[in-house]
Amino acid sequence: MSKVISSAEARQWTVDKLAEIGVVLTEDEKQHVEVADMGLGELALSGLQLITYINNERYCAKDLVLMPGQTCPEHLHPPLSAENPGKMETFRCRSGVVYLYVEGEETPHRKANPPVRSEAFYTVFHEIELHPGEQYTIKPNTLHWFQAGQEGAIVSEFSSASHDESDIFTDPRIQRLPVES
Repeated sequence: MSKVISSAEARQWTVDKLAEIGVVLTEDEKQHVEVADMGLGELALSGLQLITYINNERYCAKDLVLMPGQTCPEHLHPPLSAENPGKMETFRCRSGVVYLYVEGEETPHRKANPPVRSEAFYTVFHEIELHPGEQYTIKPNTLHWFQAGQEGAIVSEFSSASHDESDIFTDPRIQRLPVES
């Protein structure tokens, strides 16, 4: 992928990658693939593409699709109330390799690095390497970020209800949801 990519190109790339692994999307789903550039304007470096299949008050299921080397920036899912500790999510790698970084002892000689010019906003470096068929569960209120390997990656996310507008990113420049103009 080139360093500059339009939302339409990213959406089509995502649809094609999902089809390659046998994921069938409806025409409506194809039109509603979310392209999240995090407000940074460098989608091929920082961001991700996703399709949400269901998100209700109890659970959520999504596919996260990352271009080669693309990084979803460091963030956490905070408690939302006394009764809601925040989103717990399980990542299951479907295709490619994804490097997930969570709180814990720093992994020496890690295989991925934060995007250039954004290094100051990454603070957790305990590496979990996921290959197809492997999964990892991230507890609520846990800092994490992830990056695709050289082929890109597809990760299925199974979680409690998703409230993306409540996510807290360590990079203050990030706008998780698009700003209405």
